[in-house]
Amino acid sequence: MKVAVIGSNSFSGSNFINYLLIREYEVLAISRSKESNDVFLPYKWSKGNVSNLSFTQLDVNKDLEEIARKIKVFRPSYIVNFAAQGMVAESWKNPEDWYQTNLVSQVKLHDFLRKFEFIENFVNFSTPEVYGSTDGWIKESYNFVPSTPYAASRAACDLHLMTFYRNYGFPVTFTRAANVFGEGQQLYRIVPKSILSCLLRDKLSLHGGGLSERSFIHIDDVSDATFKVMHKGTSGQTYHISTKSKVSIKDLVWNIFNKLDKDPKELVENTGERLGKDHSYALDSSKIRDELSWSDKITFEEGVDRTIDWVRLNLETLKKMPSHYIHKS
Repeated sequence: MKVAVIGSNSFSGSNFINYLLIREYEVLAISRSKESNDVFLPYKWSKGNVSNLSFTQLDVNKDLEEIARKIKVFRPSYIVNFAAQGMVAESWKNPEDWYQTNLVSQVKLHDFLRKFEFIENFVNFSTPEVYGSTDGWIKESYNFVPSTPYAASRAACDLHLMTFYRNYGFPVTFTRAANVFGEGQQLYRIVPKSILSCLLRDKLSLHGGGLSERSFIHIDDVSDATFKVMHKGTSGQTYHISTKSKVSIKDLVWNIFNKLDKDPKELVENTGERLGKDHSYALDSSKIRDELSWSDKITFEEGVDRTIDWVRLNLETLKKMPSHYIHKS
């Protein structure tokens, strides 16, 4: 079975590749950057069959025809798309980069792919940011109310893909996952950043005092859900991937500091809220649970413990790396 993964260097993409390789799938991995340091690529330190992986460095903004050619030659039954310009706050600084990567180049790519008859399912890994701030647990039919350039660019791409589904029969399915975390995550994300703050005694800033609420889900559960959507998802449908609980960012940070026997009052400082920050969103995941028999298996506590172990194991490498986001246009 062949799967093409676009955005393979992303946290979710690299973990999904590992999930596939463990199950002996043949994978074409595409990323605009060369492969990351091994510490961020679980398929390099897991038990998957890496001989089944073919990596190629191509940029959706510059190499669309070559990407399409590679996919045409590889002939995957499934394509899972993780490629996107991320980082919500930074999307205000150069919004045109977010629209170029997340919408314009994606539209061009999809126009190539819709003509390939061998594709059984194109899974678009989207984001709950498209909903804006919400109250209560929302279903997949909730209206789009994006509040940042990042969210607007992703919402526009999702709407575009639905036009291809309705008019061309393009076999697209959508996933929107809660806040993912786990071993191998980028260091500027809140869970590894909090762990490193404790271990290296660096200051940690909490925007808005950390009062916003999110549901956190371990990446292994997200990969399992993505796999089920890839194989069994219904074209044109969206599936939420989430736990059934949520936590404030402040409580999450306090939990990590307590696990590491550190006083958060010594290292944590409150800063102003980010522009367009959504206070809360919580995804009702009953659809994927009922229709595709998925369930999350890794508790928040277990996931945090595993991430702490990963940071400690690789601390000498990680402390030499930048812990802030570096923008690439």
